[in-house]
Amino acid sequence: MNNKNNVIPVYLFTGFLESGKTKFIQETLEDKRFCRGEKTLILLCEEGEEEYEPASFVDKCTYIKLIEEENQLTEENLSAALDECGAERVLVEYNGMWMLDSLYNNMPENWTVYQEFMFADAGSFLSYNNNMRNLVYDKLKSAELCVFNRFKDGMDKMEFHKIVRAATRRADIAYEFSDDRIEYDDIEDPLPFDLDAPIVEIGDGDYAEWYRDINDEPEKYDGKTVRFKCRCLQRKKVPKGSFIVGRHIMTCCVEDIQFAPFQCKWENADSIADDTWVILTAEIQYRFSRAYGGKGPVLNYIESQPTEPPKEEVATFY
Repeated sequence: MNNKNNVIPVYLFTGFLESGKTKFIQETLEDKRFCRGEKTLILLCEEGEEEYEPASFVDKCTYIKLIEEENQLTEENLSAALDECGAERVLVEYNGMWMLDSLYNNMPENWTVYQEFMFADAGSFLSYNNNMRNLVYDKLKSAELCVFNRFKDGMDKMEFHKIVRAATRRADIAYEFSDDRIEYDDIEDPLPFDLDAPIVEIGDGDYAEWYRDINDEPEKYDGKTVRFKCRCLQRKKVPKGSFIVGRHIMTCCVEDIQFAPFQCKWENADSIADDTWVILTAEIQYRFSRAYGGKGPVLNYIESQPTEPPKEEVATFY
């Protein structure tokens, strides 16, 4: 069967060893609501203590392919695995020690991730986060649902909630207890600034949160006036009558620090000295910009005052 011209749905299950991925996939493939006769390929990227029981699957046309090394995640190998069994969809039990880009950058063109779930053992998750933050963030950032297994009544949900929300505001969070109770996270995340104020004041410690929120939902900032501390840069690639403002943001670790910029329009843009810090007041327009290569939040300069850099020049989510 040639699958090259067909869209292949991919269901991605991430998390670390013994986090409950195998159990969840097993139960999914025993559910008649999910299984309606499609041929299914399971890409098994790590082997834990729990094993699959294919005899219990609703659809018997389910094939398991072991991927033992990260460098085996090539487009050629993935296409060959699919063609070999003629599967119509793919479930991936991903290795928690591998970065997700190894999969995303090498999936065949017609493979599309329909859903992505992240699983974690609540008893070891905080330790993983303390010691391997970059790997934890990598699994959280694009997940639609985060499931914390083996959760206990004495555990503080806020600890887990904050870690997830530092990576994504979109994922649902579920806590699964040993007695099979499941509680969904209902902790509200109010923004640390007042969007209804005449001038939205962005505190020094809130830049990372604001930058993520304005990129997630730029439309709600259209027409808003903001004031924040930022670094100003002059760059040749920026359209005439504009300069760059922003701050560096650290998402999870030192290695991923990046400058998070905005285009700021002003007829006297050339008068702004390069690499200086200011307190900027500007009105936001959500519009097309060549600087972004599409629509984005463009700042219209109102006024600025020279200032010292913030105490923590690199903004974080903590």
